[in-house]
Amino acid sequence: MAAMQNAFQTVALIGKYMNPEMRAHILALADFLLQRGVLVLVEDKTAVQSDITAYPTVAMDQIGLTADLAVVLGGDGTMLTVARALAQHKIPLVGVNRGRFGFLTDVSSDTMLDAMARILAGEFSTEQRMLLVAAIMRQGQLVSEGQALNDVVINKDGLARLIELEVNIDGQFVHRQRSDGLILATPTGTTAYSLSAGGPILHPTLDAIALVPICPHTLSNRPIAIHGNSKVVVTVIQSQDARVHFDGQHQVSLQPGDQVLVQRAPCSVCLLHPQGHSHYGMLRDKLGWG
Repeated sequence: MAAMQNAFQTVALIGKYMNPEMRAHILALADFLLQRGVLVLVEDKTAVQSDITAYPTVAMDQIGLTADLAVVLGGDGTMLTVARALAQHKIPLVGVNRGRFGFLTDVSSDTMLDAMARILAGEFSTEQRMLLVAAIMRQGQLVSEGQALNDVVINKDGLARLIELEVNIDGQFVHRQRSDGLILATPTGTTAYSLSAGGPILHPTLDAIALVPICPHTLSNRPIAIHGNSKVVVTVIQSQDARVHFDGQHQVSLQPGDQVLVQRAPCSVCLLHPQGHSHYGMLRDKLGWG
């Protein structure tokens, strides 16, 4: 098959680090793509970790400038890292599941080559997934900021004491809560920590943010869903060990009086699925629904 017949001409491969089983899958996919006239690039850290030398390498921050498509082989954690890194480039991402649940990496490694053949033939659908951006303000000064595809989580670190938070949405006071913390989740993130905390599952295309309390002291404090354009300000009223987490991969310590400003990020993540992908079928499979 000639390269010009493919829906994508240059594909970057990114694998889960420190996984000895990953090398064989990356090489199998790289060889498959090469035989179909696709230029294959391997992310440089992936190449080093997997001892891959037969293909040109590319730094993560250059993938969006050099490739038409990025394939992520690993679990949802790997996809979260890659998605945040590449979101500004608007490059579509395909996830091949080599982890556990794989809500984001929904292509099975067993069907990887067949799925890629269909994708190269143009048989795919795309989804735009919301990102959140959060800024931590201390006495009016920016302390830190970060992005999240799944969730921004404000919680206590190790002490058994509850923390007290005040929530304002679009300038309106909502409530104060004493709890173990608060999850602010995108629709994508409602199948992650939010789900474990009793939050609702939102369809990934919904323009909404879920606010889910973690073990609230007042049982009437329930999860709510708000418009995706909302601006949320969470103020730490009382806590000795509060932290804010971005997708569970980056954290910043908080002090009483700190404010966490959370809103939709200006960019989004483009996920690509083989034709026939069903979000409800994925939920049925991953969650064991009958």
